[in-house]
Amino acid sequence: MKSIDNLTINTIRMLSVEAVEKAKSGHPGLPMGAAPMAYELWAKHMKHNPSNPDWINRDRFILSAGHGSMLLYSLLHLFGYGLELDDLKAFRQWGSKTPGHPEYGHTVGVETTTGPLGAGFANGVGMAMAEAHLATKFNKKEYDLIDHYTYVLVGDGCLMEGITNEAASLAGTLQLDKFIVLYDSNKISIEGDTDIAFTEKVGKRFEALNFQVLTVEDGNDIEAIGKAIAEAKADNKRPSFIEIKTQIGYGCPNKQGTADAHGAPLGEENIECTKEYLKWVSDQPFHVPEEVYEYMKELRNKGSKEEALWNEKFETYKKAFPELAKEWDTYFSQDIAVDLLKDEDFWAFEDKPMATRSVSGEVINRLKDKIPNLIGGSADLSPSTKTLMNNESSFSSKDYSGRNLHFGVREMAMAGIGNGMYLHGGLKVYVSTFFVFSDYFKPMARLAALMEIPLTYVLTHDSIGVGEDGPTHEPIEQLASLRSTPNFIVFRPADATETAAGWYKAITSKTEPVALVLTRQNLPQLKETSKEALKGGYILLDSQKEQPDVILMASGSEVELIYKAHQVLKDEGIDARVISMPSFELFDQQSESYKESVLPKGVRKRIAVEAAATYGWHKYTGIDGDIIGLDHFGASAPGGTLFEKFGYTVENVVERTKSMVNKY
Repeated sequence: MKSIDNLTINTIRMLSVEAVEKAKSGHPGLPMGAAPMAYELWAKHMKHNPSNPDWINRDRFILSAGHGSMLLYSLLHLFGYGLELDDLKAFRQWGSKTPGHPEYGHTVGVETTTGPLGAGFANGVGMAMAEAHLATKFNKKEYDLIDHYTYVLVGDGCLMEGITNEAASLAGTLQLDKFIVLYDSNKISIEGDTDIAFTEKVGKRFEALNFQVLTVEDGNDIEAIGKAIAEAKADNKRPSFIEIKTQIGYGCPNKQGTADAHGAPLGEENIECTKEYLKWVSDQPFHVPEEVYEYMKELRNKGSKEEALWNEKFETYKKAFPELAKEWDTYFSQDIAVDLLKDEDFWAFEDKPMATRSVSGEVINRLKDKIPNLIGGSADLSPSTKTLMNNESSFSSKDYSGRNLHFGVREMAMAGIGNGMYLHGGLKVYVSTFFVFSDYFKPMARLAALMEIPLTYVLTHDSIGVGEDGPTHEPIEQLASLRSTPNFIVFRPADATETAAGWYKAITSKTEPVALVLTRQNLPQLKETSKEALKGGYILLDSQKEQPDVILMASGSEVELIYKAHQVLKDEGIDARVISMPSFELFDQQSESYKESVLPKGVRKRIAVEAAATYGWHKYTGIDGDIIGLDHFGASAPGGTLFEKFGYTVENVVERTKSMVNKY
């Protein structure tokens, strides 16, 4: 090993342990053990330009084991991504650029938010899928504009999580040869030796998943690591998994190889021992040798030159393929190249009962021709969720140009992969499953909300209307769960017009994921529904008085009930206002004056109707209001029977309304 290599690796180690020590919290062990592999990758194999972290043809690096974040922050500082020493000194502190786990959009150079173990692995599979798809679209002979790798660094914990196996299974099936995993194999977790819970032959597992599996016996041998990375890149038929055997906390003689080095500061005494062991060059904390900085400048120049050559090639490409160059701009723009609000065809539907999942299927097939970079699919449910794009091929190892994605029965990996595809850039992504199974992908949807990336979730079979499949498949608490997620839009439409509005919001959103919650059963088309649904809640049928006697509100399929109850109540002398409330979140974003115009504070007699848990509706019904909801699980019977048995009838809405009106 050259002296500059060793010095840089030890600089990464020392910056990491000193930042953890100053913060009095963090994980020093992974950065100390994995520093050689990360350095070798970043310095000698990875294509990146710190001067332009957003260069589209850069290689992607994901630290799936996000607790080792100081490894990444040290790299970002040394390679010149804009993190200063003061940022490292502020590790895990209020307002710093160096939070406890890496956060996309918060720290330059962080490709995705990691922390929940395994999430980064799935994101990486998504990025590799995006690379493969875009390469088939834009690359031409002698013009390999999209040609880069996705590297993921994982630990033992990542490989214990089920999402990793789900995503790896798909990656192997799809033969994603530009997906390369570096496994920091140190046999230590926070509870001790992994033998207490994790004794599988990991390499054999990945061989079975159709990965090329390589092993490096000494995690400090950067030549062997480099050779393995080169061998991984040479395999153009399989993704690669490189097991690199390391010692957690390497360099701290009193703690290396033990769980004590995993998740707590080393302590001042042990840091001194580490400096002695590594023959460190300074007694000052956060010291970076000047020769390391000079060496990093050379590497940065190399990255700048690589991008400059790519830019020259792209300029020639634009002249040779002007139409593709135009499409390139469309793909990599946040905006869509069509005004859907003024597109009458987008909003036009037959006046016949339709399930909103079927309407959504129609909308997807209208959008696919207007938005060429729309891509998506389901967790083995597209015939039921109606998410298949007609006359489009399926993304597979034989055809990466396909726009129909097939995730298999892997809901959590699907959502994590969807995040990665979007984060790569160039694609608008939707994923789909039955609404009740949103429980399986909730952690990845939460990360999408945290990262402010607008993934679209098509969630069908939204209520007890599922019927005979029974309570295991009938969502109850899922609406409340998703609605409680910050920066997340839940949209449950009542008919075709509102479904189109939900899709419009999803496809134009720039910072919020959107869940479209759709019915299995047919619903009538209500002539009063409109684009006002984009406000989240609006008046569908108004009272004749300035102040209504009562306000009825509902979402989705239950809007039909309050719509019909309105006339019955009117015949009985009760003047009701009917509000469709497809999205709490969008309604809450409206001005106070608009919200008051829809839900005037002076009208305290209010009833909400929804075939789901009542939780969350109280902020609209108030203390005097009533909610017809479902705070228990469903049952197995035809959907119509369940609606009747559980009180979702016009008669019950009318009786509960009359009771309220007469009570006060």
